Amino acid sequence: MSDITPQPGIMEIKLYQGGQSHIAGKTDVLKLSSNENPFGASDKTKEAFARSVHKLHRYPNTDHAALRTAIAEVHGLDANRIICGVGSDEVLQFVAHAFAGPGDEIIHTEHGFSMYPILAHMVGATPVCVPERERTVDVDAILAACTENTKIVFIANPANPTGTMIGGNEVARLADGLPKGAILVHDGAYTEYVEGFDGGAGLVESRDNVIMTRTFSKIYGLGGLRIGWGYGPQELIDVMTRIRQPFNLSETQMATAEAAVRDVEYVEKCRAENTRMRAWLAEALAELGVPSDTSTANFVLARFASADEALACDAFLKNEGIIVRHVAGYGLPNCLRITVGDEAACRRVAHAVRTFKGQSA
Repeated sequence: MSDITPQPGIMEIKLYQGGQSHIAGKTDVLKLSSNENPFGASDKTKEAFARSVHKLHRYPNTDHAALRTAIAEVHGLDANRIICGVGSDEVLQFVAHAFAGPGDEIIHTEHGFSMYPILAHMVGATPVCVPERERTVDVDAILAACTENTKIVFIANPANPTGTMIGGNEVARLADGLPKGAILVHDGAYTEYVEGFDGGAGLVESRDNVIMTRTFSKIYGLGGLRIGWGYGPQELIDVMTRIRQPFNLSETQMATAEAAVRDVEYVEKCRAENTRMRAWLAEALAELGVPSDTSTANFVLARFASADEALACDAFLKNEGIIVRHVAGYGLPNCLRITVGDEAACRRVAHAVRTFKGQSA
């Protein structure tokens, strides 16, 4: 037996399960399991990606200056307080590694993003799961769960997989109520799908205990490149930068992301189309007896009468070549999370669920 043992907490990690991509024996597969932009990246973004091939032999710059400047200019932020990572997941990891460890507690909510408890275990901290209220973050429950050992509170807003969202006043109340020395991490992966929402930037500007994160994987259509960023108080960002690998992003990632964030017109177009088809899909499913909470993201959380019905519908959809996400692992066994695709995709889903309901009646 080897004497080599992993650090405390690591063996408690349940391996992350991404959305399914393939169905055996099916060719015309519609993947609606990973909340990807059905329109992909913009033409300007693709052009920047193509141009980057001429610099593949060069090491990337280590300060991400051009990308941070672009993000700052588009969103009205201070470029010096932006940190970039391999997806927003890496930025979340920076926070956990920099500010929590053995003996500390990291709070997440019961239906929150499954990476949060993984990050806690990764650094040897204790994950604390707090109940939600009707699949929505409950600020009072979080504050009641805080102790002197609480170091980080993770919330996704809009939330995944529920699609629900709490307002700015509630987020501010949460930030103000945390114990001294604790950080609120406002995970805003779906921020761009909410018209006029700043993703928590205003909170960061007015408080010293809030960090916000964003991603290029959703509305920008760059999930395959893995690029994200965070914004926070200078003191906290400086600490996180000390543990960031100097070459964590390639020149291709940075150049492509810069073009994406500057293509504001494309983002607005994708948001408008998502809003239109999200409403259509939610209404179509509701008419079939499959309700969902009002979603502020690019998916709907379809609620079935039971876990068995959800599993049966999931199996039926797969047989029809449609992949959605059964979210029992998020404590929602009677639900299927369905990415909002283009109009043809949404109509295909609605038709399939209607057929399923007709057969099971």
